[in-house]
Amino acid sequence: MDAKVIPAVICFGLFLLFAAPVLTGIFNLGNGAGMAVSAMLTAIFLLWGRFTAFLGKSWSGALGRTVLIIISVITAASVVLAVVISVFMLRAADDPPKDENTTVVVLGCKVKDGRPSLMLGRRLEAAYKYLSEHDSVCAVVSGGQGKDEAMSEAQCMRDWLVGRGIAPERIFMEDKSVNTEENLRFSKKIIAENGLPETVTLITDGFHQLRAEMIAEKQGISAYNISGYTSWYIVPTYWVREWFGVVHYKLFG
Repeated sequence: MDAKVIPAVICFGLFLLFAAPVLTGIFNLGNGAGMAVSAMLTAIFLLWGRFTAFLGKSWSGALGRTVLIIISVITAASVVLAVVISVFMLRAADDPPKDENTTVVVLGCKVKDGRPSLMLGRRLEAAYKYLSEHDSVCAVVSGGQGKDEAMSEAQCMRDWLVGRGIAPERIFMEDKSVNTEENLRFSKKIIAENGLPETVTLITDGFHQLRAEMIAEKQGISAYNISGYTSWYIVPTYWVREWFGVVHYKLFG
């Protein structure tokens, strides 16, 4: 077997992995970029001879050499940046609180037909586990109502937790937010109004924890993190999307 077929097959496998979430209605910058890059790499390995000939021809001219150097520098810098962000994402994904002097904040996600989506359900399972094991801890469930949602994400989350035995007086609803920044800003206000512990424990997906933590820090919120389980086949899509999200937030706030 040609040695270049193996990396081509691997890259095509990555393409399929990024494409898989599209079948469930998930398409965003993460799998869009992932599919584009993996498709390009697949083509490069399959057409390796032509590709290297093109590089050689381009390198022989001053303009072509300059363009190739610029592309190489940008590519190398992007890879290094992605690795660095990934390291911080991994570190942020699991940082549970040291004691019960905390308020759980569950970040909202899609509600479908009045029920939690798969991703929101996994966050709620993590919240339920922690709240069940720590009876003195209260929670703020945070999320407004989208145009295609039958109820607010906060109401859906509260109903789910109460339905599984968490005392309703332990759950506070924040049902006006439309993004993570508002999730945290509005939840901080509810925490202050009700005299709850100011240190929060964010419950969201692991890939989202770093950016949520960055937003919390900017708002003066000290945060720990507990992550819900994320289905393996959507992790690459959302992980790559978070690379862009983290960079965008760092640059533009």
